Amino acid sequence: MSVTDIGLMVIIALALLFAIYDEFIVDYFLKGKTRLKIGLHRLNRVDALIFIGLVCILIYQNITSNGTVFTTTLLLVLVLMACYLAYIRRPKIIFKADGFFYANFFIKYDRIKNMNLSEDGFLVIGLEKRRLLIKVKQLDDLETIYNFFLTNN
Repeated sequence: MSVTDIGLMVIIALALLFAIYDEFIVDYFLKGKTRLKIGLHRLNRVDALIFIGLVCILIYQNITSNGTVFTTTLLLVLVLMACYLAYIRRPKIIFKADGFFYANFFIKYDRIKNMNLSEDGFLVIGLEKRRLLIKVKQLDDLETIYNFFLTNN
């Protein structure tokens, strides 16, 4: 087993752990019961496609240069994980009792200084030092978030 194979296994394991964390642990086990879950607009699809294309070039190069089957298999699994993370998995904002998870960070409700709605359909949440731009998948979800904040805070 080469250093490349070990590196690929570590990357695949980290991607798998992230997928499990994002789908199950955040939703069911962290910071209490989920009160509201809203799907968000996907970003960086082209970046993922470029990454998948580069890994496919590595697969082709490994096959033509008589590389090991194990390395080729690991590269194929990496392509599958990249496809799952970029195209199948749905980004979401998860509201809990004390705060919400956005981009894998937990933000407490008391950190929110102001909230606005932009003309482009972004929900802008102002924190102490920065702003969060949240682009929901459906514009009706903005009203759901607004009603959630009215009834729970």
